[in-house]
Amino acid sequence: MRTAVVLLGLLLAAGCAVDTGPPARTAERFAAAAAARHGEAACALLARRTAEKLPREGQTCAQALVEAGLHGGGTIESVAVWGDEAQVRMDGDTIFLHHFDGGWRVRAAGCAPQGDDLPYECEVED
Repeated sequence: MRTAVVLLGLLLAAGCAVDTGPPARTAERFAAAAAARHGEAACALLARRTAEKLPREGQTCAQALVEAGLHGGGTIESVAVWGDEAQVRMDGDTIFLHHFDGGWRVRAAGCAPQGDDLPYECEVED
């Protein structure tokens, strides 16, 4: 009986686990595209509002993203998901994402912490 209770507890805990794979994969694809200066591919992974806010007058999203000079994220160190929001910490970047009907999209990238209780400073954000 004790084994059955432990097994049931493990199954219930697994059912409540958050799947961090999709936001992590989106962050990796975005970071790789940005580092390779593939602006169109990187912009396709941005949230609509972020993509609209990024370019200055006369620029496309792709041009503005390449100009931002993001160096890529590197290896993933941690992924945290809170409902429709996610944070992917990489050894070279922190990326914030939101889950929309079409999947995970990047809301902010090129982010660095500014200290305890202070917001992140981001190169690309909505």
